[in-house]
Amino acid sequence: MGISMLASDLTKVIEQDHLAVGAFVKGDPEPLKSLYSRRDDVIIANPFGPPAKGWTKAAETMDRAATNYRDGEVIGFERIAEYATADLGYIMEIERVRSKVGGADKLVPIALRTTTIFRREDGMWRIVLRHADPITSARPAASVVGQ
Repeated sequence: MGISMLASDLTKVIEQDHLAVGAFVKGDPEPLKSLYSRRDDVIIANPFGPPAKGWTKAAETMDRAATNYRDGEVIGFERIAEYATADLGYIMEIERVRSKVGGADKLVPIALRTTTIFRREDGMWRIVLRHADPITSARPAASVVGQ
């Protein structure tokens, strides 16, 4: 399904999401947080820790994650899949950014495999789940063994 097949209002929220990622890698979580559902079933699963469920924990997780980034910029988004119904939609992408991470002074490339689920709430699209991890290429079987 091409991007033109997604509802135009969902396409606009996805564009806002992409712009918000740009602010996030500069250390500002607020534009991204503004796109999220405030309901108890919202979930953030980022590379820095376990999944956080519920608005309060999700917001804290985004605030904490944003402190890891400085002076970043978006390189691009590679859409892998997308789908939408009248009230629910998702995108799966490879998200590519550059940022200063942790205490580093050098911009480094970051690629994340992301899945974002959107739900229509009170006539507006909201993010209800984001899962992001650094797995963007094949890995050996031993990489799935817990530590």
